[in-house]
Amino acid sequence: MSTFCRFLGWLVVGLSLVLHLFTVYTFALQPDRFAAFTVMPIWLWGGFGMLLCLGAFYFLRARFSLLMAGVWAVTLLVGADEAHALLNIGKPPPLPGRAAPYEGSPTLRVVTLNCSTFIYGNPAADLAVWQPDIVLLQEVEPHLARQIADTLYGGRGDLRFHAGNAIVTRWRITRDLPNTDRNRRALQVTVRTPGGQEMEVVNIHLPSASTDLRLWRKYAWSAHRVNRATRLAELAVTRRFLAGSTHFPHKATILGGDFNAPASDIVHRTLAPDLVDAFGAAGTGWGNTFQRRLPILRIDHIYATRHFVPVRSRVVATRNSDHRMVIADFLAPTRRSH
Repeated sequence: MSTFCRFLGWLVVGLSLVLHLFTVYTFALQPDRFAAFTVMPIWLWGGFGMLLCLGAFYFLRARFSLLMAGVWAVTLLVGADEAHALLNIGKPPPLPGRAAPYEGSPTLRVVTLNCSTFIYGNPAADLAVWQPDIVLLQEVEPHLARQIADTLYGGRGDLRFHAGNAIVTRWRITRDLPNTDRNRRALQVTVRTPGGQEMEVVNIHLPSASTDLRLWRKYAWSAHRVNRATRLAELAVTRRFLAGSTHFPHKATILGGDFNAPASDIVHRTLAPDLVDAFGAAGTGWGNTFQRRLPILRIDHIYATRHFVPVRSRVVATRNSDHRMVIADFLAPTRRSH
């Protein structure tokens, strides 16, 4: 092998190493100035890095490239959100129908779905298959939310609507507190079960993500940075409003919806101290929710305070939205929450 080929091989492997270090740094610390890089899944960058390594080995016989490819493989196994579902292998998925008891204890079922303003059709029939107790809907009109409620509960359910968001439930809503501050698309209600247990339910729809991936342009980086800051600010408003009205997180609370941010984004880390990600804790299968046909991002989530224990979760496609729906079964609080 010529000296030039050896040099080129080491150069390619070096580029892969630099990309690896940059990827680990940005995904671990999530600095806002690099939000344009981390908006895509880590396995996309890892795949590119591994291609560099394998290409260096195949064409240039750079043996060290195989070690670098192994480093990438371990990094993706640890860092990719999609790989975390492997930890839940053996856990049962939710099945159609009412949420089945879990180890003899009753469960409740929550579903979240961005309805895409019914552009793709009415998802009511697809939701009815799962007979949820609580449904969080985004991008829906009041009369369409009523159609879904009537389909699910035969006119006996309850619902509230605010700024494109709706919460539909088979139980009684005792109060609703729409967030009228900066976050115009957050809806908060108090739900009471037939057993007298009360819980707060919050449905949010954070601003749409920046889609400019022309990373060679400075504007793309600034647009993603500002976009993330906006989502963080709106989520902070929701948290403050929730805390001021219910002594959050001491009251049983379910919070979900369309976050427009991948699971690795720092937006979700702000919730981790107080809330549990249902799919992260109990999800099985491919958990990404957008885009329906080729889902590469998990941007739709269901969280709950530790009053609830997530026991089953999965993501299910519907032809009536460009998002997939998230289904989560929880063990409910065993006593009335105050």
